[in-house]
Amino acid sequence: MTVDLDVGAVAHGGVCVARHEGRVVFVRHALPGERVRARITEERSRYARADAVEVLAASPDRVVPPCPFAGPGRCGGCDWQHASLDAQRRLKAAVVREQLARLARLDWSGDVAEVPGAPGGLGWRTRVRFAVTPDGAVGFRRHRSHDVQPIDHCQIAHPLVEAAGVEGRRWPGAIAIEVAAGATSGETAVVVEGAGATDVAGDVAAVVHERAGGRRWRVSAGGFWQVHPGAADTLLAAVLDLADPQPAERALDLYAGVGLFAAGLAERVGAAGRVIAVEGDRGAVTDARDNLADLPQVRVRRASVTADVVRRLAPADVVALDPPRTGAGADVVRAIGALGPRAVVYVACDPAALARDLATFASAGYAMRELRAYDLFPMTAHVECVALLQPVGPST
Repeated sequence: MTVDLDVGAVAHGGVCVARHEGRVVFVRHALPGERVRARITEERSRYARADAVEVLAASPDRVVPPCPFAGPGRCGGCDWQHASLDAQRRLKAAVVREQLARLARLDWSGDVAEVPGAPGGLGWRTRVRFAVTPDGAVGFRRHRSHDVQPIDHCQIAHPLVEAAGVEGRRWPGAIAIEVAAGATSGETAVVVEGAGATDVAGDVAAVVHERAGGRRWRVSAGGFWQVHPGAADTLLAAVLDLADPQPAERALDLYAGVGLFAAGLAERVGAAGRVIAVEGDRGAVTDARDNLADLPQVRVRRASVTADVVRRLAPADVVALDPPRTGAGADVVRAIGALGPRAVVYVACDPAALARDLATFASAGYAMRELRAYDLFPMTAHVECVALLQPVGPST
């Protein structure tokens, strides 16, 4: 069924809000202020989802998508290729603003900053996981679907990823192909997943190396590293600037990954200080211990970040956390607040999860003092935020 819709404000998740016969419709491939003809893709009692399949009155922010696989019913990886880069950042800022206001009752009027390393919003993604069709073609999942859109080129993939030539081959028996590129080292690792795979490139134990914060980093091919070439340095600088760690302080790096923030904190607190890095993934812990071996003030602990684990880490002057997309959760947030740190710096890739956790921090006596937002995922709806929280003083 198709309907004509007047498109309203942007919403979380790469959609805009419209209404049809009194029901909310979340529309992809549209922009605020447009009138579109939309195909309903999902119906619920209180709302529907739709794809804009024809633009009847276009926004001045609309552009031609650079990728032929972007659009209704095609690849689900990019949400905003039909919007100019400036418009994309305004839309992301609006989402952050709305989520903070609605879920945490916080006012924020900042912008989403461009980060160098993505010319024209393309060629930035250094880690790509391709899906594979039953006949061995590679591509990406369609939006809210297990179906695979075969592709021959990804516009947002880093040139090193494209140089691996994954899209130009068949991969019989594979279920996924993961490519990890070291943007600063030129290294590339390709890992094929699937018990029946007969054409395997790379080494399943491969690592790639990166440079950030003046250091060389070992990252296992399947491990976590920020996918934008400028992200690691940008986020590390933000964390250190906001936390302002001092000599001899005790710092925690929760969800530490391969140790990026732990290293920066360690260099600031010095030999008289202490940094405890907590990470649950075995491979990341192996990498972190290798990466941080020259910093005796750092201890890497393999553990899932839970409230019980956090409580046992007291005391702490500074806490940095970079949780998964679902956020840290109320129990962990309350445990962090109970440690009484003078500063908490929260790195978040989902503004809704961040806002929920900020509301819990407020109930634990911590107020958000500053929030910075970065466009680390151009062409997509994702946005990275770094928030500083401090105890609420008696005069606040």
